[in-house]
Amino acid sequence: MSTFRLKTKITLGVLFLYIMLLLVSILGYYYLNRLNEKAKFILKDNYESLEYSKNMLVALEDMQQHRAAAMEVFSANLKKQQANVTERGERDATAEVARIFELLRKDSTVDARAIKKSIYTIMDVNMAAIVGKNEKVKKTADNALMYIAIISGVCFLLGFTFVYNFPGYIANPIHALTEGIKGIANKQYSKRLYFTSGDEFGELATAFNTMAQRLDEYEHSNLARIMFEKQRAEAVIGSLKDATIGFDTNSVILFANTQALQLLNLPEREVVGQPAEAISKRNDLLRFLVNNQENAPLKIVVDGKECFFTRETTDIQHEEKRIGYVVILRNITTFKEQDIAKTHFIATISHELKTPLAASDFSIKLLEDERTGTLSAEQKELVDSLKQDNRRMIKIVSELLDLSQVESGNIQLQPQPVTAVNIVQYAMDTVQKQAAQRQISIRTSVPDTLPRVLADVEKTAWVLVNLLTNAIRYSNHGGAIDLLVSSTGTEMVSFMVQDYGKGIPEAFRSKIFERFFQVPGMKGHKGNGLGLAISKEFIEAQGGIIGVESEEGKGSRFYFTLPEAIV
Repeated sequence: MSTFRLKTKITLGVLFLYIMLLLVSILGYYYLNRLNEKAKFILKDNYESLEYSKNMLVALEDMQQHRAAAMEVFSANLKKQQANVTERGERDATAEVARIFELLRKDSTVDARAIKKSIYTIMDVNMAAIVGKNEKVKKTADNALMYIAIISGVCFLLGFTFVYNFPGYIANPIHALTEGIKGIANKQYSKRLYFTSGDEFGELATAFNTMAQRLDEYEHSNLARIMFEKQRAEAVIGSLKDATIGFDTNSVILFANTQALQLLNLPEREVVGQPAEAISKRNDLLRFLVNNQENAPLKIVVDGKECFFTRETTDIQHEEKRIGYVVILRNITTFKEQDIAKTHFIATISHELKTPLAASDFSIKLLEDERTGTLSAEQKELVDSLKQDNRRMIKIVSELLDLSQVESGNIQLQPQPVTAVNIVQYAMDTVQKQAAQRQISIRTSVPDTLPRVLADVEKTAWVLVNLLTNAIRYSNHGGAIDLLVSSTGTEMVSFMVQDYGKGIPEAFRSKIFERFFQVPGMKGHKGNGLGLAISKEFIEAQGGIIGVESEEGKGSRFYFTLPEAIV
C-alpha cells in the first residue's frame, strides 16, 4: 500500500508532466542546434570556396583588357581560398593555382587553361563536399525527427494515461464520499467506504466508517427506547377522553386521537403528517379550529345528537422555544344540558312565583286601603315591611326571568336609531326619586352633537338605571354622581357613570360582572348579584362592551359603549 500523501502524489504527477515537457524541449533544441551548426559549416567551408573560385575565373576573363586590376582581384581571392582549404584534394589544387598564377604574373603568355583546370578542380571538390554534407544533414534531420517523434509519442501516451487516470483518482473518492454522506443523511448507517490508498482519502474513509458505525450503534441502541416512548405517547394520547390534535409550528398535524378523528370524520392516514391548511379546505371543523381563535362553545352533531365542546389551545415548549401546539376539544354537553335544565327550571319557577307575588302585592295594597279598615301603627309597620319584601321578591323574579331569557337565547331586542338624550332622560326619570331621598345630585353631560346610537331603548335604559342605582347606593349621603356620554371616535358612543364612594377592591374587579357575585363587606347592599351580569348580556347582545374602572377610596367608573347608527 502506498504511503505517499495526496499532496505528494499531486506534486509528483505535475512534476512528471513537467519533466516530459522539458525532455522534449531539450531534445528538440539539441537536434535543431546540430542542424544549425552543420548548415554554418557548409556555408563557411564550401560555399565561400565556390565564391572565391568564381571570382578568380571572372578575373581571368577580364585579364586581357584590364590586366592590373584583374591580377589584383585574382590575388585577393586566391589568398582567401588558401585560408579556407577544408576538403581533401583542395589543398593541392589551390597550390597548383598559386604556382601557375605566379608564372602568369611574370609572363602574360602563359596558357591560362591550366589554371582554370585547377580552379574547376577546387569547385568540383567543394561541390562534392556540399552534396555529401547535405546528405549527412538530411540524415541528421531525419534522425532528429524520428527521435523527437518517438519521445513525443511516449510522452503523449504517458501524459494521456496520467491525465485520464489522475482526475479519477481524485474525483472517484470524493464521489464515493458524497454518496456515503447522502446515505448517512437518509439514515442508511450501513454505508461504508473502502479506499486502499494510505493517503488522506484512506484516513477519510476510516473516519467515515467509524462515524457510520457509531451512528448505526446509536440508532439501534436507541431504537427500542424511542419506539417504546413513541408507543407510550400514542397510548397516552389515545387514552385521552377529550379530542386532541397536535400541530407543529408549520401547522402540520403530528397526531390526532380517536375522539378527534371521529369528530373530523376522517381516517388517521389522511390526517397525520398532512398540512392542516390542505385538509381544512375540505373539512369545516378543522378550518374552524385552525383559523378561529374564539373560545365560545362549539356545537357539533355527533351520531345525530347535538354535542357542545370548548376549544383550548396549549403551546408545546422545548428549551424555551415553541415547537408546536395542541388543540383540545372538551366535551361539555353534560354541563350544557344541566345549564339548559337550570335555565328552564329558573324560568319555570320565576314564572310560577310571579303570579302569587303579584297577588300578594295586590293584597298588601288592599290592606293599606282604609276602606278595608283602619290599621294600627304596628300593623302599618308590618304591612310596609311586607310591601318592601314583596317588591324585592318581584324584582328578583323579574331579573331571574330576564336571565333565563338571556341564557336560552330567547331575549328579544329591538335595536333602532335613537338619541343618547332619550336613553339618559328615561333613566333619569326612573332614579330621580331614589337620588332625592339620599340628597345625591346627578350631573349629566350629553352633547347635542352626538350621533344617534343603534340600541334597544328599554334594555339600554334598564342597564343605565342599574348602573345609576348602584352608584346612588354606594355614594355618600349628599354626594354627587357624574353621568357622561361621549363619542369614542371609533364609531361607538360611550355612556359612563362615575361615583365617588368606597370603590371596588382590585381582587374583585374581574368578577364584578359574574352572576350572583357580590363584593364582600358592602353594607346596605340588598341586591342578588344579577343586575351587572344581565347588563353585560344586554350590552354585548347589542354589539357593545361594558367595563369598570375603580380605585379604593375614590369611587368607581362604570361604562358601556354602543355602536353609532348608520344614517
